[in-house]
Order: sequence, then C-alpha cells, then structure tokens
Amino acid sequence: MKSKITIKKIQDLLIKGFQTINVDDDTSRRMWWASLEVIQKEFLSQNCQQGGIWVASPLPALNDKKFFNQLHGWLWSPEGFPYFQKDNAGFLPGNNQAKVKKDFDFISNYKVLNLSQKDGYEPFLMIITPNFQCILSIVGEKDKKILLMKCDEESLKISIELMHAKLKQENYEEGVKFRNAINNLGNLNINNHFEKNFWPILSAKLANLGPNHNIKNSERNDKKNVQITEAKLLSAISHEVRTPLATIRTLISSTLKKYNMDESMRNRLIQIDNECNEQIDRFGLIFNAAELVSNEVPSLNNLAKINLAEIFKKLAPVWNQQLNRRGISLKIDIPSQLPQILSDSEKLELMLRGLIDKNTRGLKEGSTLILELRPAGQKLKLQLKVQKLDNKKKERPRREDGSDLGPVLNWNPQTGSLQLSQNATQKLLASLGGHVTQRRDTGLTVFFPISDSN
Repeated sequence: MKSKITIKKIQDLLIKGFQTINVDDDTSRRMWWASLEVIQKEFLSQNCQQGGIWVASPLPALNDKKFFNQLHGWLWSPEGFPYFQKDNAGFLPGNNQAKVKKDFDFISNYKVLNLSQKDGYEPFLMIITPNFQCILSIVGEKDKKILLMKCDEESLKISIELMHAKLKQENYEEGVKFRNAINNLGNLNINNHFEKNFWPILSAKLANLGPNHNIKNSERNDKKNVQITEAKLLSAISHEVRTPLATIRTLISSTLKKYNMDESMRNRLIQIDNECNEQIDRFGLIFNAAELVSNEVPSLNNLAKINLAEIFKKLAPVWNQQLNRRGISLKIDIPSQLPQILSDSEKLELMLRGLIDKNTRGLKEGSTLILELRPAGQKLKLQLKVQKLDNKKKERPRREDGSDLGPVLNWNPQTGSLQLSQNATQKLLASLGGHVTQRRDTGLTVFFPISDSN
C-alpha cells in the first residue's frame, strides 16, 4: 500500500536544498501577507483570465472574488475551532477584501477537504495558470520559520503530481477533476519575469512597512514620519483584527451548509456573520485610510466610469438591514437617468458603507438617514442628511464630536465610537475622485466628477 501523501511531506520535499535564513513567527507572518499581496496584485491579476487552478491549506490564501470565479480550487481545511486557538493561528491569511459579502458563498467556489494533523497547519498555496505558476508556503519550527517560494519547472511538476496523488487517495472524483483541469491548461509557459522580480518586489514591500529612519532636522518631516509610522502600525492592527473575523465567517458559512439546525440557531449564526462582516468593513476602511497616509495606494489614474445609482440600489438592502437593527430608517432619493461618474467601484462601496456607519453612530431609535443624489454642473452631488425625532421634527445634520487620535482615527467618548477622522475621510474620498464638504445646514455633501462619455 502506498504511503499517504500529506501537505507536510510536499513542503519538506520542496524545502530540500532551499537556502535562506530563518525568521521569527511575527516576521514570517508579515512576509506571508506581503507575499500574497505581491503575487495577487503584481502577477496573478494579469494572468488569471485564461483560467487555472489553485490549491491551499488551511484557509484560502486568495482574497479577490475574481480569482475564485476564474480559477478552480481545492482547499484542505481543519474542521471546527480547536486549531484556530493554537499559537500559529496568526499565520492564516485573512480575507481583507470587504467587497466579498454574505451573498458570496466561499464554499461553493471550491472543493473543501478535511485537513488531517499529519498534513500540518503551516500555510500553503499553489497556483497554476498557463502563463503564471508559483508555490508559496511557510515552513519550520516556532520562531525558526522560512518563507518558501518555488516557480521552477521541476518543483511545479513534482508538486502537481503529488497533489494529484493526494486527491486520488482522499477523493478519487476530485483527483480526476484536478488532472483534467491541469490537462486543459495545455503546455505551461514558465514565467521567468515572476522569478526575477518576486524577491525584489517583496523586499521593497517589506522595507516600506518599517519606520522611516532618514534623519530630518525639519519638525514638519519628523511629524510626517511619526504619522506614517502610526499609520503602518494601524494597518498591521487591522490585519490582526480582520483575520479571526474572516475565519469565523468562513466557519459559519461551512456550518450553515453542512448541518441541519432549528431556525433560531440558524438566525443567530447569520446575525453573528452580519456583525463580523460589518467589523471587517470598518477595519477594511481604516486599513485603506492608513495605506493612503503611508502613500501606498494608487493614484487617481485607476479611476473608471461607474454608475453610482446602481451601487446605491445594490447596497440599499444591506444598509436597510444594518440600520433596522438599530431602529434607524433609511430614505434614498435618486432621480432617474443620472450621469455616470469617475471613481473606483470596489473602494467606493466600502467608503459608502463607512459613511453610513459614521453618520448614524449614536443616533437614537426613530431617526432617519436621508441619501440624495443630484446632478450639479459637471459633478454629481451626494448628500447625507439625518432627520432626528424631536418635538419640532426638524432636520438636523449630525455634528462631529470627539478628538482625533493620530492621522487616521477619531474617538468619541460619548458614544464609544472609533471612526475615521475628518481628515482621513476627506483624503479617502479625494483618492476616489470625490470632494467632501460639511456644513451645519446641509450635512455631509460629496461631489464626484462626471465621466466625459456615458
């Protein structure tokens, strides 16, 4: 009888002869997250259109919906919570794309298989497309970790064969699907550009995560360096917060799919899922703001033509559900035939959810949030107004309270609310093509540039 193939055996085989330095757990975790970002943004995004496959353990390392839609996947994952309480749980990648919402079921997009203890729990990812291939993993003992990246033809061939054998041992039907998916890709074009550029890009990415040590005599530059360092720390914290929340959401999705339960229990799990989702959104927005302060986000060149009215219609049910739980009504006033604007649809959706949260925190039950869209010359005007219940039932804009904590956050001790600062909100909206104004008589108003051609 053939010996059982495990993820750990594949990792041990790939690490033989691999010369690199050992790092502590925290450093390897930062290297893992940075590597995933480099691979997905710099290489996979341009090479997933022709399809392909991915294999991961113990959670999906990819975090963009388009990858799940365009690539066929297999995931070995532990069942239940006990593993996630162990020390190395921090090495699991978090799903940091707030656009992946409840209506997108992870489980339906790839085959989930049970991860055994012999497989180990170190993160592993293999991606195979016609023009881009790589294997990424963290291996080693506690505080003696190694980031493993392989993309040579021999390593890929060995890994594909071992993965095929492992699938056939555990689920013959999936083994056949895996082999067919590989065969359908045809001859693989080994991406030499990736091999030459991965480590330099990763090094630059990691170097940019550290504090700026350039000696500056100017007080202005010193203050800016402190702000950038604070923002980078905030980015790291947001990663740490979202990772367990994303893990909980994945497990809830699996539980709802696999087990029969009474309606009250199902509703309770859905409620937990909603709460996790809202917090992932909030910290995703904070992460984007921190990146902007650190000058790590793209310029306005990435803006594209979008239909803001359609985005409102898409998000309205989510907003209504969120606000109804707090006894707040939502009124959306959108005329027909509005022009399209220039922005980033994914980040704008996240920003709009943040504005809804920011402008309704601390409101009493019975209040109403009013969203209006109106043409305004060569711009489209978005207004957020709050109507509170009082004796005269007058419309009142929400007043900004609290004090700023660094360049990104604002703390309101009256409500216990931690939100984006006004400055961070303005910078984020500016990066999305918007210009924000806030007056006591009109509430929050955002102007977006209209696209020249519709």
